[in-house]
Amino acid sequence: MSEALTDKTGETVTVELDEARGAYVIRDAAGTDAGRAFFLTAPDGERIFHHTEVDEAFGGRGLSKVLVAQSLKASRERGVTVVPVCPLFVRKLSESGDEYLAQGGKFRRATGADIDFVKREA
Repeated sequence: MSEALTDKTGETVTVELDEARGAYVIRDAAGTDAGRAFFLTAPDGERIFHHTEVDEAFGGRGLSKVLVAQSLKASRERGVTVVPVCPLFVRKLSESGDEYLAQGGKFRRATGADIDFVKREA
């Protein structure tokens, strides 16, 4: 993905997929990991986003919003259905889910089985 973006302060950041960790990672201009949006891939290929974190040293820069938006964009581009468990993903899709769907994205609400899957696998 590696698209150049900026945070609230105007600093350049990038968001890239780290398949080995099952996460999208946001980095500052120096390449330092600033945060991660973790997901599990369900047996049917859906992505269950279950935890997002931004290191305290990078707080107040709006990085979680950039990270969630770019993770959703990449999932949409790959044609993957998103299952939001993480509250940040739940909120983003409740606010702009219709727009996400109109752009070709796919998502559904998490079920008890999804939560159980996260508890077992995360």
